[in-house]
Amino acid sequence: MFMGDLFSDSKGHEGAAKNRTGKSRTGKNSASANNRPLADRLRPLLLDEVIGQEHLLGENGSLRLMLAAKRLGSLVLWGPPGTGKTTVARLLADEVGYRFVQLSAVFCGVRDLKKAFDEARFHGKTGQRTLLFIDEIHRFNKAQQDGFLPVMEDGTIVLVGATTQNPSFELNPALLSRAQVLRFEPLGEEELEALLVRAQNLLGQKLPLEKSARLGLIGMADGDGRALLGLVEEILAVTGEGQVLDQKAMAGLLQRRAPVYDKSDDGHYNLISALHKTVRGSDPDAALYYFSRMIDGGEDPMFIARRLIRMAVEDIGLADPNALVQAVAARDAYQMLGSPEGELALAQSVVYLALAPKSNAVYKAFSAAGSLVKKTGSPMPPMIIVNAPTRLMKEEGYGKGYIYDHDTEEGFSGQEYFPKKIGRQKFYTPVERGHERELKKRLDYFARLRSKGNRDKK
Repeated sequence: MFMGDLFSDSKGHEGAAKNRTGKSRTGKNSASANNRPLADRLRPLLLDEVIGQEHLLGENGSLRLMLAAKRLGSLVLWGPPGTGKTTVARLLADEVGYRFVQLSAVFCGVRDLKKAFDEARFHGKTGQRTLLFIDEIHRFNKAQQDGFLPVMEDGTIVLVGATTQNPSFELNPALLSRAQVLRFEPLGEEELEALLVRAQNLLGQKLPLEKSARLGLIGMADGDGRALLGLVEEILAVTGEGQVLDQKAMAGLLQRRAPVYDKSDDGHYNLISALHKTVRGSDPDAALYYFSRMIDGGEDPMFIARRLIRMAVEDIGLADPNALVQAVAARDAYQMLGSPEGELALAQSVVYLALAPKSNAVYKAFSAAGSLVKKTGSPMPPMIIVNAPTRLMKEEGYGKGYIYDHDTEEGFSGQEYFPKKIGRQKFYTPVERGHERELKKRLDYFARLRSKGNRDKK
């Protein structure tokens, strides 16, 4: 299943369908049409021509159901570049007969928005509703986003915003509560291959690429259909008649496209989350894949090193105390060696942590202890374990009755150390994995001694 900002079904549409200016899709009846970018020439003209995003546009997709119910509410289209957000917005307006007005949050301000709202009100008086499409809506500040609320509520506009950023972080809750968020997915290999076939049909020629080069080209696109078509145009511009490129030759002609990854955006958090969860899930191969994705995308290795240390204490803990040693050593090795040599030390830590026995017992115990502190405040510790540095404090009973554990036969006094107001609590419950199996035996041993001591006192 395919998708695009860009593409139409390759069967029966090329050269026949007319765009909104009356030009054919092939552009043969216009000298200037061939100067248009390939992505624009392949842009679908009907919603049924859009291929992909089955969860939205399939028979039971959310957009199909919305249109079948003859309603179109405000939407936020969230997804990476080149996945069809702009085209779908335009075609939705065509489908329901709304005016389509497009603005970019990069270039427009309050004056532009006010003009768009006024025009929408004017056309609304004649029964013509307006779909206002805002590209990169996350670039508007809080006040600008709040400016949409009145015109959304009174029906002046249907707002459709497009963003590559996570709306949960970038858009105001008030705006999100009035719009449905629809997620657009990156294009898969089959989808990008179909786009190449579609481009060939439009151009009337086969791309000058061997199979390996074709697969390499798809990989370079990184799920972005518009970028893929841009690369196709670059290849056609530099290859001569009869020339066919293998993968090495193609890579030499094309400057490698940077992965869609911004250290400040959603991809940053998605990949570190994926790395953390694959380490927790004891899958070293998947963990190395996501680690490599982040390094390849230009992530700060020290950011990854810090997260590896966190993984060691959160997900492994005392099941393997050496995990923290490994993570800290990997960080120190990277600081000493730098990039790229030091990245191998981080990769070693990734594999070690992934294969280590897992336990979040310390993490849970620390959280439970913190919760109790918040609930109970700061009651006085038992007098027996409070030092008495002054004579007055000794006279008041500070430290009285304290038993020095090393003076006992077992090296364990079994005294009660919790404040009397709280009573004895149990936070730490080790798991039956790795080193914590031994720690559980120790806990059980001390519990037996404590119980025996309490019986003897009675």
